[in-house]
Amino acid sequence: MSNRFDVAPGNVEPLGSSVIDNGINFALYAPGASQAYVCLFDKSGHSEILKMAMNINEGGIWSIHISPLNAGALYGFRVEGEYNPKNGQLFNENKLLIDPYAKDLFGEFTWSERHYGQMPIGAKSTVNNAIDIPKSKVAAPTLYAHKKPNHRWSNTVIYECHVKGTTCRHPKIPKSLQGKFLGLSHPSFIEHLQSFGVTAVELLPVHSFISEQFLTGKGLQNYWGYNTLNFFTPHKDYLVNDDINEFKQMVQELHAADIEVILDVVYNHTAEAGADGPILSLRGFDNLAYYRTVEGQPDVYINDTGCGNTINIDHPKTLQLVLDSLRYWVEVMGVDGFRFDLATILGRSKAGFSSAHTFLQVVAQDPVLNKVKLISEPWDIGPGGYQLGAFPPPWREWNDQYRDVIRRFWQSETGIIANVAKRLHGSFDIFEHSQRGPLNSINFITSHDGFTLADLVSYEHKHNEANGEQNRDGHSANHSFNCGVEGFTSDSKINALRLQQQKNFLLTLILSKGVPMIAAGSEMAHSQGGNNNAYCQNNRTSWLAWKDSQLNHSLTRFIDDALKIRRAHSAFKHSVFLDDIDERFTVKWFTEQGNTMTDAHWHEDTRQFLMYSLLDKQNNHALLIVFNASEKTIFCQMPPSPINAPWQMILSSVHNASVSSNEDAMVEISAQSSWVFSANLEDVSHG
Repeated sequence: MSNRFDVAPGNVEPLGSSVIDNGINFALYAPGASQAYVCLFDKSGHSEILKMAMNINEGGIWSIHISPLNAGALYGFRVEGEYNPKNGQLFNENKLLIDPYAKDLFGEFTWSERHYGQMPIGAKSTVNNAIDIPKSKVAAPTLYAHKKPNHRWSNTVIYECHVKGTTCRHPKIPKSLQGKFLGLSHPSFIEHLQSFGVTAVELLPVHSFISEQFLTGKGLQNYWGYNTLNFFTPHKDYLVNDDINEFKQMVQELHAADIEVILDVVYNHTAEAGADGPILSLRGFDNLAYYRTVEGQPDVYINDTGCGNTINIDHPKTLQLVLDSLRYWVEVMGVDGFRFDLATILGRSKAGFSSAHTFLQVVAQDPVLNKVKLISEPWDIGPGGYQLGAFPPPWREWNDQYRDVIRRFWQSETGIIANVAKRLHGSFDIFEHSQRGPLNSINFITSHDGFTLADLVSYEHKHNEANGEQNRDGHSANHSFNCGVEGFTSDSKINALRLQQQKNFLLTLILSKGVPMIAAGSEMAHSQGGNNNAYCQNNRTSWLAWKDSQLNHSLTRFIDDALKIRRAHSAFKHSVFLDDIDERFTVKWFTEQGNTMTDAHWHEDTRQFLMYSLLDKQNNHALLIVFNASEKTIFCQMPPSPINAPWQMILSSVHNASVSSNEDAMVEISAQSSWVFSANLEDVSHG
């Protein structure tokens, strides 16, 4: 069979497979191997038609060039070498390995004992796993050639969503596109995003992923996708015709609508899991280079992720793999930025987390990556894992302190008013120390992880029984409240209060300094039935229900109203904290009597009321924002307007709210409500 092909030593760069000179160049990193092979498969992916020995080069790179061979060819790698788990050596030529640099995959992954290195335990497995693993597929990618929106952070509104769950039930999207990349860029969904001011979608993981075996054994699936199989390939379940270019088409169509695409990426661990996990890719090439192990115990994985393994970002080739993947998604697939899952891991070496870690420094000077949006989830479960505020510019960070204190405030907790004010004002105590500003904070109330916004005001306890873990999984401290009844109710008063509380959260989020992130479904009161850890619920628990009432929901209109106010006022656009520098932008805090807040007021344990003004002297207008989280109506004396114009109510969480426009009048602020008054700013509400 090999007589059909011409074989040459090949090039060491780029790693992976590349179309070169009427053939394909293969290159892989496996410095400890005694021999590496590239294995070609027929079009069905079932039959191995060629196994060719590769050539070793300096630096532990194996290479070979095979011609004639074209894009679309199916292949995998096999690697010979020492198999000694106690020493962290897991070479096993019986395991077909996915190319870490594969840009496309062919075929399905199936769990079986064939993937394991030792079967039974203690004996090296001699079983070939090729029948159960996807084949790497040669691609010939081209650079993304379309204009990108390049929104400033000051104009960014993020919509966090799941590719499948967001559109798989949308009645205006063709069934063939529902739940796919092309469903997200369908005109009906784009129109929805534009209807309330979204500028960026943040997609839950789209790198190829698989479900953990413990889930498939229970008849469940990994729905969220935080279990990566390959860092370059779009997840095949989101494609219509198994064509990876559909992802690029989605990006192009969203860009044409002035909407950016941010990817939630998982570079902290892989689907190969812990020491008892399968050999699928990285582990079979160089286990100790790609994964962190306990010093002196190469057979024991460091598990700072809670998923069995932790990527060894300190190793040069692992660092290169991550950076090459990031650049690929920007330059070839066209994305605008990344949200890094458990990002602390990418800044941690043996000595702990450092804002000067090599990864963070390299990204900062990389001419491609330093121009895209970079967002960290600044925590993991490892030592020193909580690093909110510690990432360097230009990183943005998910601000869980914002999330928690705003939840606690609307939960009617007392004694936290000063902390609430800090979060509303951009969390200067967290970010200013490193010359960062309010726009470094990604503010959110809910995300994919935890209660939905509707469930946050409908459940006081998690209800995760469907996950098959006896309701032990998921967070127990949610700062949630049920407004009087746990779960569904037909009580109109309770439902009205729940709607009002959702509006309170949304108005607080949108009129806080920082970058707002809205979780998909918040705009239509999506409920997961109290499940606050729906990672394995690939069903109607997670899928948005696009009923007629959802297509023009009052919450959607409310978000649009609030974002119009945000866009009209310069206070939300500043990249630095200006209040102590420029009096034109000073925030002023008031008591319900209309007097300036004093230290004594800030330390009142019972205070659940906040009123503050934001002045925009350049544009000659001002906002007065009032939050009453107490269960009592408060009669409020409005402070004088800072400009020569009276206060006018422009938005409230209260249904059909109205107040006197006389600034000297006492204004009735309903219990558990939020209000926005403006001076010299036109009414932007839907009424």
